[in-house]
Amino acid sequence: MPLSAKVTTDHEVIERWVRDRGGHPASVKPVQENGGHGLLYIDFPNHPARELLTRTSWEEFFERFERDRLAFLYQERTSTGLTSRLFRIVSRERSYS
Repeated sequence: MPLSAKVTTDHEVIERWVRDRGGHPASVKPVQENGGHGLLYIDFPNHPARELLTRTSWEEFFERFERDRLAFLYQERTSTGLTSRLFRIVSRERSYS
């Protein structure tokens, strides 16, 4: 089975995909405490760098997602047919086809 990725900006699709995999919206803690926000991310159970993440609400996540004109690149299944957690939060301005 070939690996295939999808790209979406649909909030319901993103939230469902994340919840189905036990994840939560988050951001990466900024390196410097300058009042800024870290990159948007998804916090999954047993994430190896969990201490670097701060959970956020879906409302805040999608507010930043829209403000920064982002898209969600994701995979439904691995090449062996297992549920995949592979994702990236990317710019809408770039082509991913």
